[in-house]
Amino acid sequence: MIRRVLPHGLGRGLLIRRPGTRRGGFSLDWDGKVSEIKKKIKSILPGTSCDLLPDTSHLPPEHSDVVIVGGGVLGLSVAYWLKKLESRRGGIRVLVVERDHTYSQASTGLSVGGICQQFSLPENIQLSLFSASFLRNINEYLAVTNAPPLDLQFNPSGYLLLASEKDAAAMESNVKVQKQEGAKVCLMSPDQLRNKFPWINTEGVALASYGMENEGWFDPWCLLQGLRQKVESMGVFFCQGEVTRFVSSSQRMLTTDDEMVILKRIHEVHVKMDHSLEYQPVECAIVINAAGAWSAQIAALAGIGKGPPGTLQGTKLPVEPRKRDVYVWHCPQGPGLETPLVADTSGAYFRREGLGSNYLGGRSPTEEEEPDPTNLEVDHDFFQEKVWPHLALRVPAFETLKVQTAWAGYYDYNTFDQNGVVGPHPLVVNMYFATGFSGHGLQQAPGVGRAVAEMILQGSFQTIDLSSFLFNRFYLGEKTQENTTM
Repeated sequence: MIRRVLPHGLGRGLLIRRPGTRRGGFSLDWDGKVSEIKKKIKSILPGTSCDLLPDTSHLPPEHSDVVIVGGGVLGLSVAYWLKKLESRRGGIRVLVVERDHTYSQASTGLSVGGICQQFSLPENIQLSLFSASFLRNINEYLAVTNAPPLDLQFNPSGYLLLASEKDAAAMESNVKVQKQEGAKVCLMSPDQLRNKFPWINTEGVALASYGMENEGWFDPWCLLQGLRQKVESMGVFFCQGEVTRFVSSSQRMLTTDDEMVILKRIHEVHVKMDHSLEYQPVECAIVINAAGAWSAQIAALAGIGKGPPGTLQGTKLPVEPRKRDVYVWHCPQGPGLETPLVADTSGAYFRREGLGSNYLGGRSPTEEEEPDPTNLEVDHDFFQEKVWPHLALRVPAFETLKVQTAWAGYYDYNTFDQNGVVGPHPLVVNMYFATGFSGHGLQQAPGVGRAVAEMILQGSFQTIDLSSFLFNRFYLGEKTQENTTM
């Protein structure tokens, strides 16, 4: 019913530039005019300081075709693909709003940087396969004139997933799907596992799957900075601030079932500037919600989820921050340089970190163990009680490990089905999502950014069909369940 009534794409509705001056905008002509005016003032009043005109370079423009809320790797990927796929150079004006320019609590920088194709859903496999190609050819995509080439330090050591007896059949089924989608994955028996990785204890392991190609880990900070540098060179504007309000118009519409729905369209975004009580209004045609763990708050600002329970209008974006601890330890007798990222039957995982007998890892807590997300202090007791015993059982050498450091970060956790939310909202028709990936957003960002850009510019997914990731599924109760999240 909703699919028949409500449109997906808004690609033809981009904002028409109005006459007049734009603050802090994209026009080099304005900066040149300011410089000329200053020179004239200085020539008339020799010896005086020319600070008569205030600096507005930190302010967002008054108009932007697209406003992206969230400057992490997903938001930057959307910005990149919008500029990459635009039909005319400079044809789309894009503003990225990020409240923390240091990215100190951003999920991207605090990630373990893994990339894996061993998912149960074809969509996730396809996204990660594309990302692997993107990362391997990173400088073909993100090269900037006169800038040094990017070195992601990609380590193609693969993922090794272990399954108990009760999960072995599901692993076999998953690997079949992975191979059909083009992933290079093989199944290994306990004997094969011991032969290839003699440091592993196979107690309780019935089957393993091993990624032989395009899997491993990389430097997430390098990808973030590379994307930012590239989109800036493409003309994307950045603003440090926080989105505090949307100004929208409403229209009532009857569905084919004679149900009244209210369609909204955002016309203006209010951005509260850093260290200021003032806000700057930005007129726009499209808003991208790429705010990660805080994307539900941005959705609520647009009125999403504010209707009667059980209705589409009352359906909230089910994404919330979930705290995850990552620990780094030293173990001279630990596994060697060819160690893959190992995901244990217990949920614990680890991988090698550098060349000095260091490793990093952790374990996602159960629902009952979920920590307070407002406190990012590392829980060292969790490692001692819930992580280390499993590590030591699987790798006996880890009995003598010593934790060196640790940090905590956020998952943008989709409580509905732990999968991403991509594409437009059915009622707030010009808000698009790129969020909720529950731990695999970093590795799938290149493909997700391309998908969102395709939806905006062409009205539908072109390269990878992500229709099962649309917002509608929350209202319809149709879970897109991924069985191999860590």
